[in-house]
Amino acid sequence: MWKKISAVLIPSIIAAALIVFMLMRVWDDLLVAVQHLVPAYLIAAVLICLAAWYLRGWRYQYIIERLGTRIGLNFSTACIYVSQTANLIIPARLGDFVRLFILKHEKGTPYTNGFTSIVAERVYDVIIIAVLGLFALPVLISLVPAWFIWMIVFVLGAGAVFFLFLFLSRRLHAENKIFKKILEVLDQLRQVSSTPGSLAALSVSSAVIWMLDVTICYLVSLMFGVTIPFMLVLLAIVIGNLVKAVPITPGGIGTYELALVITFEIGGVPAATATLIAVVDHLIKNLVTLAGGVVSLYYFGDWAVSLLKRLFHEDAKKLKEEHGSP
Repeated sequence: MWKKISAVLIPSIIAAALIVFMLMRVWDDLLVAVQHLVPAYLIAAVLICLAAWYLRGWRYQYIIERLGTRIGLNFSTACIYVSQTANLIIPARLGDFVRLFILKHEKGTPYTNGFTSIVAERVYDVIIIAVLGLFALPVLISLVPAWFIWMIVFVLGAGAVFFLFLFLSRRLHAENKIFKKILEVLDQLRQVSSTPGSLAALSVSSAVIWMLDVTICYLVSLMFGVTIPFMLVLLAIVIGNLVKAVPITPGGIGTYELALVITFEIGGVPAATATLIAVVDHLIKNLVTLAGGVVSLYYFGDWAVSLLKRLFHEDAKKLKEEHGSP
């Protein structure tokens, strides 16, 4: 029992501690800044955040349909909302597995297909955001530390190795049950990106999604009357999300904000301003996610609430049996 509790409690404590530490060191300046915010930019940021979610839903719909299951845009967007809401509570991004159960329950989609859809989405997210970071580096090369550069280069290198292995793995065969499942997932990943059109659709949609994410943060800075170079905001979002991809805390809370603050401060933004923008940016995105998650639970019905409760019990065992995943 203690292991189950600590698996959720410890990452949550780390997230809360990071947020409290960042806020307390600039608390007086934050109170002054909040009193002068411009609400119009807040409204614009929320609307763009909603648009980005529906674009994510379209991309997920496209991936699932490439795997042979037809779903609507509202359904695909609701799938992502519920899983991301779960990720705000459950550590290690295990909330993503909610989608597998939703697809199985509603559409009869095999768990392997659902797992492949999540992998495809994550691969395009991480690689495309690293590519965007690469575009920001020439403008800010004199400001950023070497580890920023190496982080982006490492992600791009890993992405290149992954796609090379994906291409070569079509010739591999296996008798072992687990390796057969791995090869099945790789075969489905090739199916998702098997044509120039599909590769372009997923790459372009991913780039637009992340540029909208950057725009939200930029609008948050304008909301407090602060003008930050757009490329610095882009780099901050890139570093923040690459750090967030390592599931240290639920939803990347704390680690994401800390990465943004460090990047902004390196670019010359005062600590109070950097902290305010980072915290409010993530707060807006998480509140929209939470609201969308609640609506989506009603969309799927009562069984979806029970699904979240059972995630790591009976259905998790079934996933392990059918997919071979830990």
